[in-house]
Amino acid sequence: MLIATLIAAGRLDDRLLAEALERVPGAAFHAWVDEGDSVDLAIPEIPAARTALECWNGCDVVVQEADHRAKRLLVADMDSTMIGQECIDELADYAGFKREVAAITERAMRGELEFAPALAERVALLAGLEVAVLGQCLAERIRPSPGAATLVRTMRTRGAHTMLVSGGFLDFVEPIAAALGFHDFRANTLAREAGRLTGKTKGPIVGSDAKKTALVEEQMRLGLSSDDVLAIGDGANDLPMIQAAGLGVAFRAKPLLASFANARLDNHGLDALLWAQGISRRDWVVG
Repeated sequence: MLIATLIAAGRLDDRLLAEALERVPGAAFHAWVDEGDSVDLAIPEIPAARTALECWNGCDVVVQEADHRAKRLLVADMDSTMIGQECIDELADYAGFKREVAAITERAMRGELEFAPALAERVALLAGLEVAVLGQCLAERIRPSPGAATLVRTMRTRGAHTMLVSGGFLDFVEPIAAALGFHDFRANTLAREAGRLTGKTKGPIVGSDAKKTALVEEQMRLGLSSDDVLAIGDGANDLPMIQAAGLGVAFRAKPLLASFANARLDNHGLDALLWAQGISRRDWVVG
């Protein structure tokens, strides 16, 4: 069966539900996930439902096969996804180069620049920054996105494996992964010498291909199909990872990623993806 999970937290009344059903030919009420917040609609086909309900009236919608909706592997990007900031932009502010670095980040996330050279150009501007500033930046500037911890902890409690994959830096990714409850993580390493950053990275670059590889390897290790995988990201370097997942979600994403993702989440926190999996609020592990 095909279902469209309509999400309009706190305002999904009978009127809004009736309007949604009118927009999708052949759709029918199936079941509430949480009355007033989220509902499952039975639909005849996916494209028509997405076209009718995506970006409509402040709602979010996830359209999928009912089978495998409860995912067993979560793979998530970090910057502007599981957290609300771009760590490299915030870190560059301490070096006096935030405007320059943020401009490169924006172009890279829109797919206008290759990730690896864009990363090298930005990291070079951090040369000479004291390593201690990394912890200062984390404490002062970095905050989780709404619903991030609840999504991770609830899925983990229900037996899913969770992985944070980032083109950012271990100094941020490792503590954020621990704070949100991820099992595992992948990230880049900033080179340092005598207590200062050298302006280079160390080891293989975690870019778009590495993110996809991490997802596929973990899926195979766990003996899962792609239908069991939920991936979330916001930028162009998340595209291969998003396309490899059974459900690839663009979270408040750049246009390129949003155009290829299976679903968009523009109006709610990340915990709304629990409704998409058929998990009602009473079963959430709130972070």
